[in-house]
Amino acid sequence: MNLIEQAKRVLMIESKAVASLADRIDENFVQAVELIYKCSSRVVVTGMGKSGIIGKKIASTLSSIGTPALFLHPAEGIHGDIGMVTKGDVIICLSNSGETEEVLKLLPVIKRFNVRLIAITGNIASTLAKNSDVVLDASVDEEACPWDIVPTASTTASLAMGDALAIALLDRKGFKKEDFAILHPGGSLGKSLLLTVEDLMHKGDALPVVKEDTPFKDVIYEISSKKLGVTTVVDKNDVLKGIVTDGDLRRLLEKRKDIFGITASEMMTGNPKIIGKNELAAKALQIMEQHSITSLLIVDERNSPAGIIHLHDLLKAGVV
Repeated sequence: MNLIEQAKRVLMIESKAVASLADRIDENFVQAVELIYKCSSRVVVTGMGKSGIIGKKIASTLSSIGTPALFLHPAEGIHGDIGMVTKGDVIICLSNSGETEEVLKLLPVIKRFNVRLIAITGNIASTLAKNSDVVLDASVDEEACPWDIVPTASTTASLAMGDALAIALLDRKGFKKEDFAILHPGGSLGKSLLLTVEDLMHKGDALPVVKEDTPFKDVIYEISSKKLGVTTVVDKNDVLKGIVTDGDLRRLLEKRKDIFGITASEMMTGNPKIIGKNELAAKALQIMEQHSITSLLIVDERNSPAGIIHLHDLLKAGVV
């Protein structure tokens, strides 16, 4: 068998193992979700070897959707780390055989703590299954290796079952995208959902502003000195009237030769795009993309310029 055929065989076996789980989603699964949903403390995930690695991922996923979870190594657990288990916890135990020695040694202690136990196992007749409150069947027909012994399809199935638990729990809790962002402030999703225009806008002395009657050379100076490639234009009452961009200057130079006698009002583009300071930075990006512009103005209740946000600001903040 060549390498390509071998790889395809592995993927077919593992995809079949995951697909077959769908037929086993029943009331046991609902009970498992409810146990975790009603948990008054933490979810403690445990498993040995490859199952332990999958367990760490499940614990991490649960934590990321607002369900406090941690991983307990079963071998370390029977040597003192079981002390991390407290009243009100829910235990999720992974073992394909359901007879893993280190895991079984934890069972009497778990029972003593009077906590609920969910088993994800490939053997629903095992010792682990018999001692669990809820059993999730993650059995597979075969492993993907030629000898049917290397944990491959079985660990993939356990991982998929853990993901199914997490996403069902997410729905049960009414967990929203905004909630996810709060727990992931360093990621691009968190930034796009948490950063507002006010967080990134240029304001005060950094905001380029000229009056309608400002002469050409002073408009150029304002654009250059503020380094945003744009300036706002206001009337005598500081009400926004328009905007002058680098593009406006280029187009003006192409059309007119007597440019030094003109004022800002003759150069500006009226009715510029604006956005509220409390709007999400992601919305600012959406407006910029929709209108093919690189700057958005922010006005106050008097319609006076309060700030300006540039595409580069969004890039630096990681919103893009």
